[in-house]
Amino acid sequence: MKKLAIAADHAGFEYKEFLKSQLKDKYEITDYGTHSLESVDYPDFVHPAATSVEQGENEMGILVCGSGQGVQLTANKHQGIRCALAWMPELAELARQHNNCNMVAIPARFIAKELALETVERFLNTDFEGGRHENRVNKISC
Repeated sequence: MKKLAIAADHAGFEYKEFLKSQLKDKYEITDYGTHSLESVDYPDFVHPAATSVEQGENEMGILVCGSGQGVQLTANKHQGIRCALAWMPELAELARQHNNCNMVAIPARFIAKELALETVERFLNTDFEGGRHENRVNKISC
């Protein structure tokens, strides 16, 4: 069973809980918080989730905030993380196929829960194509 990290801020809390409920039978999920609608600082939850993916404790990660931008930017500060902001399944699929992304950021205030789930599932079920993309991905890190 694939191991996933999941984290959100207060704006993404309800989507995080929804995604967990829909994915729990297919994946082993570690929830890095937040655990309520109370206002929080997203880096406090994103950094531990990203570290777990970077260190191999989890294979992939799902992040959720209002726009998806804050969590995505924070995760991408980690050397071993490639986090894509995705609001539709096709973007998630391309992030995996062409960029070998290991985390996805979902913008809770801009898409329906069902579309968020479809986007996440596409991300989790798409493989990296390698080939011509491998060399490009290897040039991403500084």
